[in-house]
Amino acid sequence: MELDALDVALLEAMRAQPRAGALELSRRLGVARATVQARVQRLEDTGVVTGYGPDVDLAAAGFGVRAFVTLEIAQGGLDDAVRDLAAVPGIVEAHAVTGVGDVMCTVAAASHEQLQETLLAISRSAVVVRSTSVVALSTVVAPRVLPLLRSVERSWPSRANPPAG
Repeated sequence: MELDALDVALLEAMRAQPRAGALELSRRLGVARATVQARVQRLEDTGVVTGYGPDVDLAAAGFGVRAFVTLEIAQGGLDDAVRDLAAVPGIVEAHAVTGVGDVMCTVAAASHEQLQETLLAISRSAVVVRSTSVVALSTVVAPRVLPLLRSVERSWPSRANPPAG
C-alpha cells in the first residue's frame, strides 16, 4: 500500500493521541470524520495499522536486561526453530536474517541469571547449532516508524485540505 500525506498525518495524530476518536482526529487534521474513518479502516484492512494495544516498556515492567542473540540453524531446520523459539517466553521477537547467522532474536529478562536460563532454553533446541549473544547496555534509538514515513515526499489528497500550521 502506498501512503499519502494524509495517511502519514493520520498515523502521526493517532500516535500522538492514541485514545483520540475519529471526530477529534478529523478536527486535528481538518478533514471530514468519514474520511478519517475510511482511512483508518483502510490502514487496518491493509495491515499498516496492526493494533491499538498499549506500548509496554519492558524495563519499567521489570525486564531490564536485554540481549540480541544470533542463531545458526541446522540446514532445513527453520520451521522447527520457529516452533522451539515461540515456546521461550523471554524471546520478544525473532527474525530470519542474512549474514553469519540464520535467526536474530531479541531477548528480555529480569536479571542476568534469567537471561542465562533463556539462553540455555534456546540452546536446547535440536536445530540450534550455535548461538552468539550480545547484551544491550542502553537504548540509543527507541523503536519508531514515523521518521521513516515522514522521510518520503508525499502529496496531500486533492479533495482534502492540509491542516493549517
